[in-house]
Amino acid sequence: MPVLILSARPDPADKVKALDLGADDYLTKPFDAPELLARLRALLRRITPADEQPVISLGLLTIDLAVHEARVADLTVPLTPIEFALLSQLARHAGRVLTHAHLLNAVWGPRAADQAHYLRVHFAHLRRKLRAAGLAGEVIRNEPGIGYRLPLERE
Repeated sequence: MPVLILSARPDPADKVKALDLGADDYLTKPFDAPELLARLRALLRRITPADEQPVISLGLLTIDLAVHEARVADLTVPLTPIEFALLSQLARHAGRVLTHAHLLNAVWGPRAADQAHYLRVHFAHLRRKLRAAGLAGEVIRNEPGIGYRLPLERE
């Protein structure tokens, strides 16, 4: 997890100490909101695991994490950002069950912990779109009371 220090202490010695102790970035007050957001985006870009592939292929389904695109064969599937986030979570862990809590936290954050209905609605839309694009069979499997999984093997 990246660490960004927001501080009112502009002393360079404080900045050096924080960075030497493991902080990834240091921003002093006052700061502009756009600068803070840009620094957060930069930190998030750097935390992609080295072993994570930017393109995941699961049979006919291909998920390009870098360009936020899902394809079935050669057909691009038009997904909302939420649908893409859910699909990419399942694809990164293909074959494994991801709990409701994991998916809610990963996509909506910790405040959505009790909102399992979000998953039902968005997975229904996602399944419909994937089937319309040509994926046959049970595209996303519901594990009642536990979570969801993508029952496709990685090629």
